Amino acid sequence: MSKDSGFLCPVPILHHSNVQMAHGGGGRLMHDLIDSVFAQAFDNEWLAAHHDGAVGTPPPGRLAMTTDSYVVSPLFFRGGDIGRLAVCGTLNDLAMCGAMPYWLSAGFIIEEGFEIDTLRRIAHSMAETARHAGVPIVTGDTKVVDRGRGDGVYINTAGIGVITHDQVIGPGSVRPGDAIILSGDIGRHGIAVLSEREGLRFESPIESDCADLSPAVRSLMSAGIEIHCLRDLTRGGLGCALVEIAAGAGMSMTLDEVTIPVSQPVAAACEILGLDPLYIANEGRFITILPESETARALAALREDSNCSQAVVIGQVASGHAGLVTMTGRLGTGRVIDMPSGELLPRIC
Repeated sequence: MSKDSGFLCPVPILHHSNVQMAHGGGGRLMHDLIDSVFAQAFDNEWLAAHHDGAVGTPPPGRLAMTTDSYVVSPLFFRGGDIGRLAVCGTLNDLAMCGAMPYWLSAGFIIEEGFEIDTLRRIAHSMAETARHAGVPIVTGDTKVVDRGRGDGVYINTAGIGVITHDQVIGPGSVRPGDAIILSGDIGRHGIAVLSEREGLRFESPIESDCADLSPAVRSLMSAGIEIHCLRDLTRGGLGCALVEIAAGAGMSMTLDEVTIPVSQPVAAACEILGLDPLYIANEGRFITILPESETARALAALREDSNCSQAVVIGQVASGHAGLVTMTGRLGTGRVIDMPSGELLPRIC
């Protein structure tokens, strides 16, 4: 319409500092957001093809696939952020299958009004983490929800990995007499997130252990070590992970509390807050269950990785009551490790 007709056609605003509903509508604004934030950060040949998915030929071997969603609050914390967490979490799930990560996808659910600069910061953190791991983010999706119906941004990542060995890694391979190795100190991620969210200040700042575990697993594989089971210690921490594996294997486990590394700041924070470090989430710790005869070589391989320098044997698998995990305490008393029935630390991943 012309101005003389009494109607005005406003010029559309193409540049916004905050996410608008139109950024999820499939039009120009959505494409501008994808190009200026995600495509720029994740730049690679698969995204450059502007196709509905990534097409390629994986290397020979068995395939492993995993997916996870990340809703952590706050989005940024000491030692990491939701973007780094999303990439590491999916890389780690693949590594626990004995697979080397090959491709990642990323899906974003963004709340209307979310700052685009903050979104760009998250995307760049994801890109840096993925590039350091040598794994491209090859496809993704973006959705926008109404203001008040989200919490800033949620991220879903999926990953495909390749298994190039013949080992069958999982609870079904666990055997009586197997040793349980823990890769490092526990509890830092959950306490780091909790302290940021609640504004808690400790004498010694606590950083998340968020890290890519695939290099450590690759070291074990390269050394030709027989591995029966791997598990990263995320929600529910060490305690829940061991109970899950013991139940799945139809075995029992015994632990020695003295051998389980907990940093002094985390131990102090747990004592003040009435929390048990066994159940605090981690994002850069895992357990390896393997024949007792392999422990020396496994510890040597793990300790070559700076993230696993504290790797230690913490217990043993035994035949007996399926799912029963017991721990000998520092005073010599016994304790049953069970899954908690309530909520411990909400929104830690």
